[in-house]
Amino acid sequence: MASPVIRLLATTAALPLLALGSPAEAAPDTNLSASTTTCYGGATRSYFTTGAWGGEAGTYRTTTRCRDINVRNASAFGTQACVVFVDRTNACNYLTYLPAGSGFITVATNVRDGVNFRVRFENLRYEYEPLVAYHAF
Repeated sequence: MASPVIRLLATTAALPLLALGSPAEAAPDTNLSASTTTCYGGATRSYFTTGAWGGEAGTYRTTTRCRDINVRNASAFGTQACVVFVDRTNACNYLTYLPAGSGFITVATNVRDGVNFRVRFENLRYEYEPLVAYHAF
């Protein structure tokens, strides 16, 4: 049987917890969740069959939904992606690696609204599997 001193110490230690309640969990940031849902909720899908080097998806036009251009690779292999701002150039901006089954990854940041673009994919493994990607902009 526990001594009265130990019971008293245990009760005394538990009182502040009872007064404060159980440990709290951080509340989700509703602004972040809302902006993420709004941005990715308008995502478009592209599909490239096997036997090719890659390809381009689009032409798309940036919107107020997202501040960046984001791409999610839903394929079974990694790929390289870049944005081509078609009104200015046919050249690819820097390549961004998208791992297999990735979440959304930013491929161009702080892009003005109303800008026309394509997303170019480059990969040697299209000969084995198709590429499926989603674009949020």
